[in-house]
Amino acid sequence: MRSTLAAAEQDAALITDLVNVRYLTGLASSNAALLVTADAALLATDTRYAVAAGAAAPDVELVVERAVAAELARRAAALGVRRLAFESHQVTVDLHTALHTALRGECPDIDLVSVARAVEMLRMVKDEVELAALRQAAAIADAALADVVDGLVLGRTERHVARELERRMLESGAEAAAFETIVAAGPNSAIPHHRPTDRRILQGDLLKIDFGARFDGYHSDMTRTFVVGANPADWQVEIYDLVFAAQRAGREALAPGVEVTAVDAAARTVITEAGHGEHFGHGLGHGVGLQIHEAPLIAATGAGTLPAGCPVTVEPGVYLPGQGGVRIEDTLVVGIDGPELLTLSTKELLVLD
Repeated sequence: MRSTLAAAEQDAALITDLVNVRYLTGLASSNAALLVTADAALLATDTRYAVAAGAAAPDVELVVERAVAAELARRAAALGVRRLAFESHQVTVDLHTALHTALRGECPDIDLVSVARAVEMLRMVKDEVELAALRQAAAIADAALADVVDGLVLGRTERHVARELERRMLESGAEAAAFETIVAAGPNSAIPHHRPTDRRILQGDLLKIDFGARFDGYHSDMTRTFVVGANPADWQVEIYDLVFAAQRAGREALAPGVEVTAVDAAARTVITEAGHGEHFGHGLGHGVGLQIHEAPLIAATGAGTLPAGCPVTVEPGVYLPGQGGVRIEDTLVVGIDGPELLTLSTKELLVLD
């Protein structure tokens, strides 16, 4: 973070995004901010988290104050800061006004400048501790899915299967589900982000399950699609095989230095050339970590290249409105010797009871 500030000729950064504060200090809370200068770091939080802050970041100066951002702005002025960077994508108009008010009383000449998404860019590359948490999150999700598909799903409701999957992840050590579990059966599987309902899962349905586990703050993400209670119809096999081929092309395109748009194109071209381009409307994937959606965005509208050590999803889909849809998604880590696959559940088209 200090290297980023130095390159931008900024004296200090005021970090107010709570996920970014956690990334830089280890403190998870609902009220905290961090001031980073060339030779100092101050972590502010209120009395509810003071003990936790001391344990998480014992080498960082602790400031106990309710109005964390304004107090750190005042401290920045006292430290002689003249260019204070702030997270412009996260700071509200009201907080920006409060920062100006705090600084006027200390040093009116301080410039407030944007640090943009500098911490998010640092978060793209995970260290071994982070990768270990991601591997465990993926393993929990794999085990939970295996338990659920080994049981009876025919006749159950989408909502029942979603809750059962989440229960099994919690029992296996997850802090929580990574996001609201998607269970979509029959025509609902053609809705990319369908929310589970009381619709019962019927014989012959495509069943799309998109879910993940959170472990030690880190998220996994996986989608598998099944057929329920009957041999798959020809159209189901056709689109499943197409999505499988596209997902493989996307996975094989992952490598350090590759443009994210090129990875998206590798998978999208497979689907487009098969005549289903209009049935794949979302991006191919995204980064994962302390949030379920992180940089980079792997899409035609994305920007930049993939770094080594960056966990991403690859999740193409084909959705036929009113009929059904298929999505296959894995979480992988970009590596010099090829991507590391974290979500290990089979991608064979299984028929469930």
